[in-house]
Amino acid sequence: MRPARRPVVVFGIAFLYPLAGVTWQILHYMVGLRRLGWDPYYVEDSSRWVYDAALGDFTPDPAGNIAAVLPTLKAHGFGDRWACRVHALDGRCYGLDEERLRGLYREAAAMLNVTGAQEVREDHLTGARRIYVESDPVAAQLGVVEGDAKTVEQLAAHDVLFTFGENLGRPDCGVPVERFTWLPTRQPVVLDFWPPAPPAATAPYTTIGTWRHQKDRVFRGETYYWSKEREFLKILDLPRRSPVPIELALDITPAAPEAGPLLRAHGWQVIPAAGLRDVATYRDYVRASRGEFTVAKDQNVRLRSGWFSDRSATYLAAARPVVTQDTAFGCALPTGRGLFGWHDVDDIVRAIETIEADYTAHSRAAREIAAEYFAAETVLASLMERAGLSGP
Repeated sequence: MRPARRPVVVFGIAFLYPLAGVTWQILHYMVGLRRLGWDPYYVEDSSRWVYDAALGDFTPDPAGNIAAVLPTLKAHGFGDRWACRVHALDGRCYGLDEERLRGLYREAAAMLNVTGAQEVREDHLTGARRIYVESDPVAAQLGVVEGDAKTVEQLAAHDVLFTFGENLGRPDCGVPVERFTWLPTRQPVVLDFWPPAPPAATAPYTTIGTWRHQKDRVFRGETYYWSKEREFLKILDLPRRSPVPIELALDITPAAPEAGPLLRAHGWQVIPAAGLRDVATYRDYVRASRGEFTVAKDQNVRLRSGWFSDRSATYLAAARPVVTQDTAFGCALPTGRGLFGWHDVDDIVRAIETIEADYTAHSRAAREIAAEYFAAETVLASLMERAGLSGP
Protein backbone atom coordinates (compact mmCIF):
# COMPACT_ATOMS: atom_id res chain seq x y z
CA MET A 1 0.00 0.00 0.00
CA ARG A 2 1.36 3.41 -1.00
CA PRO A 3 2.06 5.62 2.06
CA ALA A 4 -0.05 8.75 2.46
CA ARG A 5 1.48 11.99 1.30
CA ARG A 6 2.71 14.15 4.17
CA PRO A 7 0.97 17.54 4.35
CA VAL A 8 2.87 20.80 3.98
CA VAL A 9 1.34 24.18 4.81
CA VAL A 10 2.19 26.99 2.41
CA PHE A 11 1.58 30.45 3.86
CA GLY A 12 1.44 33.42 1.50
CA ILE A 13 -0.34 36.66 0.62
CA ALA A 14 -2.61 35.69 -2.30
CA PHE A 15 -5.80 36.46 -0.34
CA LEU A 16 -4.22 39.52 1.24
CA TYR A 17 -3.26 40.91 -2.20
CA PRO A 18 -5.31 39.10 -4.87
CA LEU A 19 -3.06 40.14 -7.75
CA ALA A 20 -2.18 37.74 -10.56
CA GLY A 21 1.58 37.87 -9.99
CA VAL A 22 1.11 37.02 -6.31
CA THR A 23 -1.22 34.13 -7.16
CA TRP A 24 1.28 32.74 -9.68
CA GLN A 25 4.05 32.98 -7.09
CA ILE A 26 2.12 30.77 -4.67
CA LEU A 27 0.79 28.39 -7.32
CA HIS A 28 4.32 27.47 -8.38
CA TYR A 29 5.09 26.43 -4.79
CA MET A 30 1.89 24.44 -4.44
CA VAL A 31 2.21 22.51 -7.70
CA GLY A 32 5.96 22.02 -7.32
CA LEU A 33 5.59 20.54 -3.84
CA ARG A 34 2.82 18.22 -5.02
CA ARG A 35 5.00 16.98 -7.86
CA LEU A 36 7.69 16.14 -5.33
CA GLY A 37 5.24 13.94 -3.44
CA TRP A 38 4.07 16.32 -0.70
CA ASP A 39 0.43 17.21 0.04
CA PRO A 40 0.41 21.04 0.06
CA TYR A 41 -2.31 23.22 1.59
CA TYR A 42 -2.53 26.97 1.08
CA VAL A 43 -3.26 28.97 4.25
CA GLU A 44 -3.48 32.57 5.41
CA ASP A 45 -4.05 32.87 9.16
CA SER A 46 -3.42 36.47 10.09
CA SER A 47 -4.54 39.44 12.12
CA ARG A 48 -4.06 41.82 9.20
CA TRP A 49 -6.79 43.32 7.06
CA VAL A 50 -6.77 42.41 3.37
CA TYR A 51 -6.36 44.73 0.40
CA ASP A 52 -9.45 45.39 -1.70
CA ALA A 53 -8.18 46.33 -5.16
CA ALA A 54 -11.55 47.75 -6.19
CA LEU A 55 -11.58 50.10 -3.19
CA GLY A 56 -7.87 50.80 -3.30
CA ASP A 57 -7.88 50.34 0.48
CA PHE A 58 -7.80 47.68 3.20
CA THR A 59 -10.81 45.86 4.65
CA PRO A 60 -11.26 43.22 7.38
CA ASP A 61 -13.54 41.15 5.11
CA PRO A 62 -11.62 38.66 2.92
CA ALA A 63 -14.64 37.17 1.10
CA GLY A 64 -14.17 39.14 -2.13
CA ASN A 65 -10.46 38.38 -2.32
CA ILE A 66 -11.05 34.69 -1.66
CA ALA A 67 -13.61 34.63 -4.49
CA ALA A 68 -10.99 36.14 -6.82
CA VAL A 69 -8.28 33.57 -6.01
CA LEU A 70 -10.30 30.42 -5.38
CA PRO A 71 -11.01 29.57 -9.06
CA THR A 72 -7.26 29.25 -9.65
CA LEU A 73 -6.81 26.98 -6.63
CA LYS A 74 -9.72 24.84 -7.79
CA ALA A 75 -8.44 24.66 -11.36
CA HIS A 76 -5.19 23.13 -10.12
CA GLY A 77 -6.67 20.64 -7.68
CA PHE A 78 -6.49 22.64 -4.44
CA GLY A 79 -10.19 23.45 -4.08
CA ASP A 80 -10.39 21.53 -0.80
CA ARG A 81 -6.87 22.36 0.38
CA TRP A 82 -6.97 25.94 1.54
CA ALA A 83 -7.96 28.07 4.51
CA CYS A 84 -8.22 31.74 5.33
CA ARG A 85 -8.73 33.06 8.84
CA VAL A 86 -8.72 36.81 9.52
CA HIS A 87 -8.46 37.42 13.24
CA ALA A 88 -9.00 41.15 12.75
CA LEU A 89 -12.59 40.41 11.67
CA ASP A 90 -14.16 37.65 13.75
CA GLY A 91 -11.67 34.79 13.44
CA ARG A 92 -13.98 32.91 11.07
CA CYS A 93 -12.33 30.15 9.04
CA TYR A 94 -12.99 30.06 5.31
CA GLY A 95 -12.19 26.84 3.45
CA LEU A 96 -11.08 24.32 6.06
CA ASP A 97 -13.01 24.64 9.30
CA GLU A 98 -11.12 25.62 12.44
CA GLU A 99 -10.84 22.10 13.81
CA ARG A 100 -9.48 20.77 10.53
CA LEU A 101 -7.04 23.67 10.23
CA ARG A 102 -5.63 22.99 13.69
CA GLY A 103 -5.41 19.32 12.82
CA LEU A 104 -3.49 20.24 9.67
CA TYR A 105 -0.99 22.20 11.72
CA ARG A 106 -0.45 19.17 13.97
CA GLU A 107 -0.04 16.78 11.01
CA ALA A 108 2.12 18.97 8.77
CA ALA A 109 5.73 18.05 8.12
CA ALA A 110 6.57 21.68 7.34
CA MET A 111 5.17 25.20 7.14
CA LEU A 112 6.62 27.36 4.36
CA ASN A 113 6.21 31.03 5.18
CA VAL A 114 6.50 32.34 1.62
CA THR A 115 7.34 36.09 1.62
CA GLY A 116 7.67 35.83 5.42
CA ALA A 117 4.36 37.67 5.81
CA GLN A 118 2.63 35.14 8.07
CA GLU A 119 3.10 35.88 11.77
CA VAL A 120 3.79 32.76 13.82
CA ARG A 121 0.77 32.07 16.03
CA GLU A 122 0.38 29.64 18.92
CA ASP A 123 -1.42 27.16 16.64
CA HIS A 124 1.71 26.99 14.48
CA LEU A 125 3.98 25.82 17.30
CA THR A 126 3.74 22.14 16.43
CA GLY A 127 6.34 19.61 15.36
CA ALA A 128 6.36 20.96 11.81
CA ARG A 129 9.54 22.54 10.46
CA ARG A 130 8.88 26.26 10.17
CA ILE A 131 10.60 27.57 7.04
CA TYR A 132 10.92 31.30 6.34
CA VAL A 133 11.16 32.16 2.63
CA GLU A 134 12.11 35.80 2.11
CA SER A 135 11.32 37.06 -1.40
CA ASP A 136 12.40 40.66 -0.67
CA PRO A 137 15.75 40.88 1.13
CA VAL A 138 17.23 43.85 3.01
CA ALA A 139 14.39 44.97 5.31
CA ALA A 140 14.63 41.99 7.68
CA GLN A 141 18.42 42.08 7.80
CA LEU A 142 18.41 45.82 8.59
CA GLY A 143 15.76 45.21 11.25
CA VAL A 144 17.98 42.67 12.99
CA VAL A 145 20.99 44.98 13.01
CA GLU A 146 18.83 47.82 14.34
CA GLY A 147 17.54 45.57 17.12
CA ASP A 148 13.91 45.64 16.00
CA ALA A 149 12.25 43.27 18.49
CA LYS A 150 9.35 42.32 16.21
CA THR A 151 11.66 41.35 13.35
CA VAL A 152 13.95 39.33 15.61
CA GLU A 153 11.00 37.55 17.22
CA GLN A 154 9.49 36.67 13.83
CA LEU A 155 12.73 35.26 12.43
CA ALA A 156 13.59 33.38 15.64
CA ALA A 157 10.24 31.59 15.49
CA HIS A 158 11.43 29.70 12.39
CA ASP A 159 13.73 26.71 12.16
CA VAL A 160 15.48 27.78 8.95
CA LEU A 161 15.62 30.99 6.91
CA PHE A 162 15.85 31.27 3.12
CA THR A 163 16.27 34.41 1.03
CA PHE A 164 16.08 35.49 -2.62
CA GLY A 165 19.14 37.63 -1.80
CA GLU A 166 21.61 35.13 -3.22
CA ASN A 167 24.62 37.41 -2.71
CA LEU A 168 24.13 37.82 1.04
CA GLY A 169 27.31 37.15 3.00
CA ARG A 170 29.67 37.71 0.05
CA PRO A 171 32.39 40.37 0.25
CA ASP A 172 30.75 42.68 -2.33
CA CYS A 173 27.32 42.60 -0.63
CA GLY A 174 26.39 45.54 1.57
CA VAL A 175 23.46 43.86 3.31
CA PRO A 176 24.47 43.32 6.94
CA VAL A 177 24.02 39.75 8.13
CA GLU A 178 23.96 39.29 11.88
CA ARG A 179 22.59 36.75 14.37
CA PHE A 180 20.76 34.56 11.82
CA THR A 181 21.96 32.26 9.04
CA TRP A 182 20.37 32.88 5.64
CA LEU A 183 20.33 30.21 2.91
CA PRO A 184 19.96 31.25 -0.74
CA THR A 185 16.95 30.21 -2.78
CA ARG A 186 14.91 31.57 -5.68
CA GLN A 187 11.43 31.48 -7.14
CA PRO A 188 10.31 27.99 -8.23
CA VAL A 189 8.60 27.97 -11.64
CA VAL A 190 6.43 25.21 -13.11
CA LEU A 191 7.81 25.33 -16.64
CA ASP A 192 4.81 23.86 -18.42
CA PHE A 193 2.66 26.78 -17.21
CA TRP A 194 4.74 29.00 -19.53
CA PRO A 195 5.01 27.22 -22.91
CA PRO A 196 7.21 29.13 -25.36
CA ALA A 197 5.76 30.45 -28.61
CA PRO A 198 7.33 32.94 -31.04
CA PRO A 199 6.24 36.52 -30.30
CA ALA A 200 5.18 38.99 -32.96
CA ALA A 201 8.11 40.80 -34.51
CA THR A 202 6.60 44.11 -33.42
CA ALA A 203 5.84 43.03 -29.85
CA PRO A 204 7.31 45.33 -27.20
CA TYR A 205 9.60 44.48 -24.33
CA THR A 206 7.39 44.77 -21.25
CA THR A 207 7.24 44.54 -17.49
CA ILE A 208 4.55 44.62 -14.80
CA GLY A 209 4.86 46.56 -11.59
CA THR A 210 3.94 49.38 -9.24
CA TRP A 211 5.21 52.89 -9.88
CA ARG A 212 5.46 54.15 -6.32
CA HIS A 213 5.85 52.53 -2.90
CA GLN A 214 6.38 54.31 0.40
CA LYS A 215 8.52 51.72 2.22
CA ASP A 216 11.94 53.38 2.26
CA ARG A 217 14.50 52.58 4.98
CA VAL A 218 17.11 54.78 6.62
CA PHE A 219 20.17 52.83 7.75
CA ARG A 220 23.36 54.32 9.15
CA GLY A 221 22.42 57.75 7.81
CA GLU A 222 21.57 56.59 4.28
CA THR A 223 18.11 56.18 2.77
CA TYR A 224 17.50 52.99 0.80
CA TYR A 225 14.52 53.23 -1.52
CA TRP A 226 11.85 50.63 -2.20
CA SER A 227 10.00 52.48 -4.96
CA LYS A 228 10.87 51.66 -8.57
CA GLU A 229 9.79 55.14 -9.64
CA ARG A 230 13.27 56.49 -8.84
CA GLU A 231 14.98 53.90 -11.02
CA PHE A 232 12.75 54.54 -14.05
CA LEU A 233 13.31 58.29 -13.74
CA LYS A 234 17.07 57.73 -14.03
CA ILE A 235 16.57 56.24 -17.51
CA LEU A 236 13.65 58.35 -18.65
CA ASP A 237 15.10 58.88 -22.15
CA LEU A 238 15.67 55.17 -22.83
CA PRO A 239 12.84 54.75 -25.43
CA ARG A 240 14.47 57.38 -27.64
CA ARG A 241 17.57 55.18 -27.90
CA SER A 242 16.03 51.73 -27.77
CA PRO A 243 15.75 49.80 -31.06
CA VAL A 244 12.49 48.20 -29.83
CA PRO A 245 9.35 49.58 -28.14
CA ILE A 246 9.12 49.27 -24.35
CA GLU A 247 5.79 49.00 -22.58
CA LEU A 248 5.18 49.31 -18.85
CA ALA A 249 2.08 47.75 -17.27
CA LEU A 250 1.97 49.88 -14.16
CA ASP A 251 -0.13 50.30 -11.07
CA ILE A 252 0.05 54.08 -10.77
CA THR A 253 -1.40 55.33 -7.50
CA PRO A 254 -3.60 58.45 -7.35
CA ALA A 255 -0.70 60.14 -5.54
CA ALA A 256 1.33 60.11 -8.77
CA PRO A 257 -1.04 61.24 -11.56
CA GLU A 258 1.85 62.81 -13.44
CA ALA A 259 3.60 59.46 -14.02
CA GLY A 260 1.65 58.30 -17.09
CA PRO A 261 1.90 61.56 -19.06
CA LEU A 262 5.57 61.96 -18.12
CA LEU A 263 6.50 58.48 -19.33
CA ARG A 264 4.49 58.77 -22.54
CA ALA A 265 6.07 62.12 -23.31
CA HIS A 266 9.46 60.37 -23.30
CA GLY A 267 8.35 57.54 -25.59
CA TRP A 268 7.31 54.85 -23.12
CA GLN A 269 4.17 52.85 -23.82
CA VAL A 270 2.11 52.65 -20.62
CA ILE A 271 -0.94 50.55 -19.81
CA PRO A 272 -2.72 50.04 -16.45
CA ALA A 273 -1.60 46.95 -14.54
CA ALA A 274 -5.16 46.61 -13.28
CA GLY A 275 -6.04 44.98 -16.60
CA LEU A 276 -3.71 42.07 -15.79
CA ARG A 277 -5.17 40.96 -12.45
CA ASP A 278 -6.58 37.75 -13.91
CA VAL A 279 -3.98 34.94 -13.90
CA ALA A 280 -4.66 33.92 -17.51
CA THR A 281 -4.49 37.50 -18.79
CA TYR A 282 -1.25 38.06 -16.87
CA ARG A 283 0.32 34.94 -18.37
CA ASP A 284 -0.85 35.85 -21.87
CA TYR A 285 0.72 39.28 -21.49
CA VAL A 286 4.09 37.82 -20.52
CA ARG A 287 3.98 35.28 -23.35
CA ALA A 288 2.95 37.92 -25.93
CA SER A 289 5.92 40.13 -25.00
CA ARG A 290 9.17 40.04 -26.93
CA GLY A 291 11.18 40.17 -23.73
CA GLU A 292 11.27 41.86 -20.36
CA PHE A 293 12.94 45.15 -19.61
CA THR A 294 12.72 46.25 -15.99
CA VAL A 295 14.34 47.97 -13.03
CA ALA A 296 15.02 46.77 -9.49
CA LYS A 297 14.58 48.40 -6.11
CA ASP A 298 17.34 50.81 -5.12
CA GLN A 299 18.03 48.84 -1.92
CA ASN A 300 18.85 45.70 -3.89
CA VAL A 301 20.94 47.58 -6.44
CA ARG A 302 23.10 49.65 -4.08
CA LEU A 303 23.53 46.91 -1.49
CA ARG A 304 24.06 44.21 -4.14
CA SER A 305 21.76 41.69 -2.51
CA GLY A 306 21.70 39.30 -5.48
CA TRP A 307 17.88 39.46 -5.60
CA PHE A 308 16.10 38.28 -8.75
CA SER A 309 12.43 38.84 -9.51
CA ASP A 310 9.89 36.01 -9.42
CA ARG A 311 8.15 37.77 -12.34
CA SER A 312 11.37 37.84 -14.39
CA ALA A 313 11.72 34.11 -13.78
CA THR A 314 8.40 33.56 -15.57
CA TYR A 315 9.55 35.65 -18.55
CA LEU A 316 12.59 33.38 -18.80
CA ALA A 317 10.35 30.30 -18.58
CA ALA A 318 8.27 31.67 -21.47
CA ALA A 319 11.52 31.94 -23.50
CA ARG A 320 11.52 35.73 -23.23
CA PRO A 321 14.95 37.30 -22.78
CA VAL A 322 15.27 39.51 -19.70
CA VAL A 323 17.16 42.79 -19.37
CA THR A 324 17.03 43.84 -15.72
CA GLN A 325 18.92 46.13 -13.39
CA ASP A 326 21.95 44.48 -11.85
CA THR A 327 21.67 43.48 -8.19
CA ALA A 328 24.67 41.09 -8.31
CA PHE A 329 22.41 38.19 -9.31
CA GLY A 330 25.24 37.10 -11.60
CA CYS A 331 26.73 35.41 -8.52
CA ALA A 332 24.12 32.69 -9.00
CA LEU A 333 22.71 33.02 -12.54
CA PRO A 334 24.45 33.04 -15.95
CA THR A 335 24.32 36.31 -17.86
CA GLY A 336 25.13 37.39 -21.41
CA ARG A 337 22.78 35.03 -23.23
CA GLY A 338 19.05 35.31 -22.59
CA LEU A 339 19.63 37.28 -19.37
CA PHE A 340 21.41 40.62 -19.00
CA GLY A 341 22.09 42.87 -16.02
CA TRP A 342 22.49 46.61 -16.56
CA HIS A 343 23.92 49.65 -14.78
CA ASP A 344 23.10 52.48 -17.21
CA VAL A 345 21.31 53.27 -20.46
CA ASP A 346 24.31 52.26 -22.58
CA ASP A 347 24.19 48.78 -21.02
CA ILE A 348 20.47 48.49 -21.76
CA VAL A 349 20.82 49.49 -25.41
CA ARG A 350 23.74 47.09 -25.93
CA ALA A 351 21.81 44.24 -24.33
CA ILE A 352 18.72 44.78 -26.46
CA GLU A 353 20.80 45.14 -29.63
CA THR A 354 22.62 41.90 -28.77
CA ILE A 355 19.35 40.05 -28.24
CA GLU A 356 17.79 41.37 -31.44
CA ALA A 357 20.86 40.41 -33.50
CA ASP A 358 20.03 36.74 -32.79
CA TYR A 359 16.66 36.69 -31.09
CA THR A 360 16.08 32.95 -31.58
CA ALA A 361 19.30 32.02 -29.77
CA HIS A 362 18.62 34.36 -26.85
CA SER A 363 15.03 33.18 -26.58
CA ARG A 364 16.26 29.60 -26.37
CA ALA A 365 18.89 30.58 -23.81
CA ALA A 366 16.23 32.25 -21.64
CA ARG A 367 14.20 29.05 -21.51
CA GLU A 368 17.33 27.02 -20.77
CA ILE A 369 18.16 29.28 -17.80
CA ALA A 370 14.64 28.80 -16.46
CA ALA A 371 14.86 25.03 -16.88
CA GLU A 372 18.24 24.73 -15.16
CA TYR A 373 17.90 27.31 -12.40
CA PHE A 374 14.19 27.89 -11.70
CA ALA A 375 12.41 24.56 -12.35
CA ALA A 376 10.04 24.13 -9.42
CA GLU A 377 10.97 20.52 -8.74
CA THR A 378 14.70 21.36 -8.55
CA VAL A 379 14.36 24.55 -6.49
CA LEU A 380 11.92 23.04 -3.99
CA ALA A 381 13.74 19.73 -3.64
CA SER A 382 16.86 21.67 -2.67
CA LEU A 383 14.95 23.93 -0.29
CA MET A 384 13.22 21.06 1.49
CA GLU A 385 16.39 19.02 1.81
CA ARG A 386 18.36 21.96 3.24
CA ALA A 387 15.47 22.61 5.61
CA GLY A 388 15.99 19.13 7.06
CA LEU A 389 13.20 17.32 5.20
CA SER A 390 14.64 14.45 3.20
CA GLY A 391 11.41 13.59 1.43
CA PRO A 392 7.69 13.01 1.71
